[in-house]
Amino acid sequence: MLDAKTNLSGHAHFIAQKLELRAMERSRRLALNPLTVHAGAEGVAVLFRYGVVVMFGMTEDEERSFLEHLHPTLSEPLERVETESAELFRPDAALTSPGSGQLVLDDFRIERLQVVADALAKAVVLSFYEAEVARAFERIEPLAQALQRGHSVSSRGRDVLRHIGDVLLIQGKMVGRVEVSEKPETLWEHPEFERLYASLEDEYELMERHRAIERKLELVGKTAETLLNLLHNGRSLRVEWYIVALIVAEIALTLWEMWARA
Repeated sequence: MLDAKTNLSGHAHFIAQKLELRAMERSRRLALNPLTVHAGAEGVAVLFRYGVVVMFGMTEDEERSFLEHLHPTLSEPLERVETESAELFRPDAALTSPGSGQLVLDDFRIERLQVVADALAKAVVLSFYEAEVARAFERIEPLAQALQRGHSVSSRGRDVLRHIGDVLLIQGKMVGRVEVSEKPETLWEHPEFERLYASLEDEYELMERHRAIERKLELVGKTAETLLNLLHNGRSLRVEWYIVALIVAEIALTLWEMWARA
């Protein structure tokens, strides 16, 4: 099928937070972990439970039709679909020197494509969360600037809590679901592809980008926690002043009653 080709297009689409794949596992299956199925006239699709579909050797119409077919399996579909592309070539293809997004593979075996799909899937997830983290920075920056200018942020407590929630959600999805820093399961059965995956990690800078996102999330989290502590301290101080005011009022009332009796 694909082994007869000298070049192949691959497209990764991050379409949902989760894919329910049980029904797909019983039909058109080529391999598991990750699930790989026949798709289109002569293409294949590799599906990841964390919401990414990677398709090889399919036309645009076939890809669009396959993604529509997946709609019933989507959990929390994304409003903004992230896409990553790659061009795969055999060594005998007329390619003088590979450029960005161009990969030379010895063959187009399913197991080899699964390894490539894993790297593409992680790359597209990283692209999505890089944009999400950038937006988190934009949302929290006005609060930090307000603090720098000495302005009160007491009315923004709900915003701060939402920012902390956003950070925790991103961390949970990246670590718990995607496992960007983990090697693909295919390598357990096919250790001969270790070098290929290492080169793909370098090509898409997976570890560097993952660490950069973690550092940014840590910074956003610390900033949000600092703001939350300041809000908490400010409210505690107001409560203390209320108590002091009540005590003063009670003393004044007692003195007035004593003066009235005299």
